[in-house]
Amino acid sequence: MNSSVPSLAAIENWPVPTAAAAVVRADGTVAGSHGPTGHRFPLASVTKPLAAYAVLVAYEEGAIDLDEPAGPEGATVRHLLAHTSGLAFDENRVQAAPGTRRIYSNTGFEVLGDLVAKATDIPFADYLHQAVLEPLGMAATSLEGSPAKDAVSTVDDLVRFAAEVQAPRLLDARTVLEAMTVAYPGLTGILPGYGHQRPNDWGLGFEIRDGKAPHWTGASSSPRAFGHFGQSGTFLWVDPDAGAACVALTDRAFGPWAVEAWPPFTDAVLADLRR
Repeated sequence: MNSSVPSLAAIENWPVPTAAAAVVRADGTVAGSHGPTGHRFPLASVTKPLAAYAVLVAYEEGAIDLDEPAGPEGATVRHLLAHTSGLAFDENRVQAAPGTRRIYSNTGFEVLGDLVAKATDIPFADYLHQAVLEPLGMAATSLEGSPAKDAVSTVDDLVRFAAEVQAPRLLDARTVLEAMTVAYPGLTGILPGYGHQRPNDWGLGFEIRDGKAPHWTGASSSPRAFGHFGQSGTFLWVDPDAGAACVALTDRAFGPWAVEAWPPFTDAVLADLRR
């Protein structure tokens, strides 16, 4: 494919059955793509940024407040979005006091989905569709279960979302800035697949790179880079310093192959963007 990002072709060498990738600049133009960008892939946890965006729309619409109680006693919507509610990874069990540890939690996002559904009287999958997917023209994307991990989408659709995050139309730019700014700084925790991180920084629904090592982005990624990866072998990062975002979707579960392949891929993409 025509591309000013030739390094995207490296996905051909990944040990996966199917892969597609694209880079979209902050002005919404697609700098390059490779592979079947219209193919629908399970997103796993790349679902979370989409769900978080819908929660933030509900906040701007006045249906919920970021600082209203939600989840365990003492926790708020903001705690749930930032993985600091104290809820366990995949069960409704409290492991820490709110705001004291970064415990990555699927359960927390399910609590958020239920909260928005109750506040708006719209099932969360429908709310996500109406608030985010439909306005962005993401016709191939659907939430087929948990707001934490059960969306299915395409690279073409996620490029639209990545363009939105870089130049927001659905949300006030200040809300998006808050989402990509560290919430509850200094908290330690485990980044799934990468071990203990001190600190383990997150914004509201987005993981923030900062100085994390090891990490799934590149050595040359900006500390301000943010995004998410999924256990289905998927990722989406936005690097404000590079003025671009990258989406890569595969159909092979995350594992050592991804730990090895993704950082040099990202570094090569960033080098292409600097040329």
